[in-house]
Amino acid sequence: MLPRPAAFATFALLAQACGLAAAASTDPATRIEHDLLPEQWIVGKAPAPATLQAEMQRLHVPGVSIAVIHDGKIAWAKGYGVTTAGGAAITPGTLFQAASISKSVTAVAAMRMVQDGVLALDRPANAYLHTWKLPAPGGGDAVTVRQLLSHTAGLTVSGFPGYAPGTPVPTVLQVLDGVKPAVTEPVRVTATPGSAWRYSGGGYTVLQQLMSDVDKRPFDQLMARRVLQPLGMRSSSFTQPASPAILAHAAMPHDGEGKPYPAGPQTHPELAAAGLWSTPSDLATMLISVQQAAAGKSGALLTRQTAATMFTPVLNNDALGFEMDGSGAATSFAHGGHNKGYQNTMVAYTQNGDGAVVMTNGDNGDQIAGALVRAVAKQYHWPSYGPVERTQVTLTTEQARAVAGKYEIAGLGDFDVTFENGQLLYWQTATSSEALHAQSPTALFVLSHKLALTFDAPPPGGQAQAGRLVSGPFDVRFVRSAPPKK
Repeated sequence: MLPRPAAFATFALLAQACGLAAAASTDPATRIEHDLLPEQWIVGKAPAPATLQAEMQRLHVPGVSIAVIHDGKIAWAKGYGVTTAGGAAITPGTLFQAASISKSVTAVAAMRMVQDGVLALDRPANAYLHTWKLPAPGGGDAVTVRQLLSHTAGLTVSGFPGYAPGTPVPTVLQVLDGVKPAVTEPVRVTATPGSAWRYSGGGYTVLQQLMSDVDKRPFDQLMARRVLQPLGMRSSSFTQPASPAILAHAAMPHDGEGKPYPAGPQTHPELAAAGLWSTPSDLATMLISVQQAAAGKSGALLTRQTAATMFTPVLNNDALGFEMDGSGAATSFAHGGHNKGYQNTMVAYTQNGDGAVVMTNGDNGDQIAGALVRAVAKQYHWPSYGPVERTQVTLTTEQARAVAGKYEIAGLGDFDVTFENGQLLYWQTATSSEALHAQSPTALFVLSHKLALTFDAPPPGGQAQAGRLVSGPFDVRFVRSAPPKK
């Protein structure tokens, strides 16, 4: 064994040699695997690139799968890690829960129904609902299909936790009415339809029932007929609970410490909102089809006009099934997906035929997915999605304490800002925090992703009461709900 200093020097030389070898490689996958960078950094403090393997170990993510789109085709797809400890290796064919990416696939099917004249975007949803009706008090009769697709219907229930295998699973109607064994509240209108953006998985569950009522087929069969089969998405299915055939090829879910959830994947009867099983390659196929439609190519599932409608933002840069960002050649459409033990992202450009899909089986996988997208953006010279350099100022203790507190985002939950040992911290969950950096006394940001908090100026000697949280195209208002937790 080498003495410790010598061993360290040898490791450093090997790491440097590996980095140089990756940089010299002509294989884009190899270059990307060795070029992971954080979303943001402080000016003058650019970090050295990390490797995918090191990030998977640091973040306790057992498996990652990626498909890269270039010039309108899947350029390559690759898997890393394992389905679970001691399990099979991740391959491009390994299945993951797509989580909220299910909404985008659902939206493509809904827009095909619009294109076929079966649905009208601005007709009331209750005109199509037969098995169940959205209660009229609060504006149920005013909710339209367009509003359901764009999260502007004023509906409750942002997301669904799922149901552990072996536990009772509610029907869709029980979910909509919040009746046991459903564990979520009823899906109801609590804001004027069309007046504001409020992310609602509940709205997509209404859409699920609506589409099944109109098509007169179970939702999984409807989706197979209208999208999955025509596009050749052979690995994808809205089957819930997962069948033995799905589980035999699936990555198992893991928590933030890399421990497998003992019961396995959650069951999601809310198929349109969260129930798709898929692969990055299948989802990339769907994105390519939408790109082809936007370009007016013959043979695409949707027409050019339908694609243009899908890409038209309604509120908060949310269009119909996709989050829009950028302008001109940098216009992109995207969606993320977060179920228990699964973190995924997909993004594609409307014009240049590029994009990427990343799926992971760990609760910290969103950081890896974002870093891989940035590495792909660099390798393929994308016009956006690269890292951002930020300037930083030092806050006084009084300025830092003025923004500390618990804040709530209507319909989406809350977050904490604390001031501990001279450092502001952002707590997205009760157990996960990261440092907040300041561009000004009221403009704060984190480094792991493009999340910024802009506070309204607090009164002299007082505390900030509200502000805006911005993360990419996501832009929402928050208000103080309680003093800081520490």
